[in-house]
Amino acid sequence: MSATSVLARKWRPKNFAQLAGQKHVVQALSNALTQNRLHHAYLFTGTRGVGKTTIARIFAKSLNCISGITATPCGICSACTEIDSGRFVDLIELDAASNTGIDNMREVLDNAQYLPTLGRYKVYLIDEVHMLSKAAFNSMLKTLEEPPAHVKFILATTDPQKIPVTVLSRCLQFNLKQLPPALIVTHLEYVLGQEDITFEIAALALLARAAQGSMRDALSLLDQAIAYSDSKIDEATVRNMLGAIDQSYLYDVLQTLLARDGVGLLRIADDMQSRSLAFDVALQDLATLLYRVALAQTVPQAIAEDEPERTRLLELAQSFSAEEIQLYYQIAIHGRNEIDLAPDEYAGFTMTLLRMLAFRPAGAKAMSEPRITEVTMSSSMAQATAIPAPQPKPQLQPQPIQTISPSVNPVDTASVALDWSTLLAQLNVQGMARELAKHCTLESYVEGRLTLVLASQHKHLLTNKMAQEKLQTALADYFVQPVRLSVTLGVNNVATPAAVEQQVKQTRQQHAVEAIMQDPFVREAQAQLGAQILEETIKSIQ
Repeated sequence: MSATSVLARKWRPKNFAQLAGQKHVVQALSNALTQNRLHHAYLFTGTRGVGKTTIARIFAKSLNCISGITATPCGICSACTEIDSGRFVDLIELDAASNTGIDNMREVLDNAQYLPTLGRYKVYLIDEVHMLSKAAFNSMLKTLEEPPAHVKFILATTDPQKIPVTVLSRCLQFNLKQLPPALIVTHLEYVLGQEDITFEIAALALLARAAQGSMRDALSLLDQAIAYSDSKIDEATVRNMLGAIDQSYLYDVLQTLLARDGVGLLRIADDMQSRSLAFDVALQDLATLLYRVALAQTVPQAIAEDEPERTRLLELAQSFSAEEIQLYYQIAIHGRNEIDLAPDEYAGFTMTLLRMLAFRPAGAKAMSEPRITEVTMSSSMAQATAIPAPQPKPQLQPQPIQTISPSVNPVDTASVALDWSTLLAQLNVQGMARELAKHCTLESYVEGRLTLVLASQHKHLLTNKMAQEKLQTALADYFVQPVRLSVTLGVNNVATPAAVEQQVKQTRQQHAVEAIMQDPFVREAQAQLGAQILEETIKSIQ
C-alpha cells in the first residue's frame, strides 16, 4: 500500500474538531488560543498513537494561520497546507531519539534567536524529548527560562518520568489518555464508511481491543485487515489475522465450568491447541469476558443494547454468583502471569481451568460434581481417566460468606465471615507486611473496612507504615475493590496465623520424631549397637 493511502496518514485529523477523544486537552488549548493566553512551552505526554504529534501540529497551525491566532485554523492558507505536508519552514520537528546530544540541541537553540521566516511563530516540536542527554537538557534550560517572544516549544514524550523536574516546571503539561475501545470503533466505522468498505462491527471491536488505546495502531491494523480480506472485513478474518481467540471457545469454557465438567474443559483445550491458538491470549480474553460478566451482574445497563453478545453475557451473569465470577477472574489473571513458568502453555492453560473447577467460593450454590469418564486427551497426553477434581476443605475456601454481625441496629452492619489464616495464604504479600499480618487476628470486615487486632507484645510491627500500606494494597487486589485497613492493639481471642503455623511445625516435628523412633532399622540399631536418638537433629521434611 503506498504511503499516500496509508489510513493513519490519510485520516490524520487536520483540526481540533476532527480529533477523536482528548477533549480535556482540546478544550484547554482552544481556550488559550481564543483568549490569546499563550505559554512559551507545552509538554504532551501519553502512550503511542494517542495524538501527541497530531495535536502539536494542529496547535502550530493555530498559531501561524493567516487568519490570525485561532482555535479553528482555516486549513487552506499556505501556512496550514505546508504544515499538513510537513514543509513549513518555521515548524522545526526534532526526533530526540536520534538527536540526543548537546551539539544537536545547541544548533537548534542557536537558530531560535532568529525571527520566523514566514510564520508568526517559530515552533519547535521535539518528539520523545525524554531521550535527550543530561547536557542537552541543561542547554535547553536557558532558552526555556527566557525564550524569545517569537518562539514556542512543544515537547512530546511517552515517558515523562525521565524528564528533569527543572524542565517540567517550565512547561504546561497535558496528559493524553488512551482511547477507549468504543471510541476507536466509532472512528473506524466512520473511516470505512468514507472508504466504502463493508464490515462487521464485531471485527472492528477486535481491532479496537488489539490497538490497546492507540488510534494510530487501530488504523494500521485496519490497513492490514483491508489487505487481508477480500471485499468485507468480517470477524472471522480479523480473528485469523490477529491470532485472536474465538469468543465461542471462551463462552463454552464458562458453560462447561458451570456444568462442573472437567472432561469437557480438557476437550475444549485440546480443540484450541489443534487450531494453534495462543493460550496466554486465551487467558487474557477469558479475564476480559469474566470482567464483562461481572459488569452485567452489577451494572447491566453498561452492556449496550446493540452489543452482539448481550444475551449471552446476561445469561452467564444470572448463572454464576458474583463471588464465583470474582474468584475465576483472579484465577485467570494469576494463570496468565504464571503461564511462562508452566511446563508448556497447554499445561498452564488447563491447570488454570482445573483450579476454577476445584475451587468454589464458600456458600456458592452446589453444582453437579465433575464427571468421571474415559476420554482421549491432547497429543501431549495419553488416554486417561478424568478424575474428579478434589473438593477443597472448608478452611481452604478463600472467598467470603455474607453474614450479619451482632449489633443493636443490624440494618447498616453487613459483615463478612472470613478465615484470616486461609485468606493470608492467598494474599500476595511478603516481608514485614506478612509478618504484621501473621501476628494479627481478624476482628471484622464491614463495608470495605477490615479491622485486625495485634497483641501488644508485637506493637513494634506497627511502626512500619509501609508494611501496612502493602498489606492494604494486597487486600484490595484480593477483594478486587478498595479496602480500608485498620490495625488496633488488643487481645487475640483466637490463634493468629503465626501461632497456627508454629503449631503445625510442632505437630510435623513430633510426627517426624515418632516416625524415626518406630523405624525398624533404627530400632534394630538401638538394640544391636546401642545407638541413641538425638531428637534435636531430626527435622521434618514437609
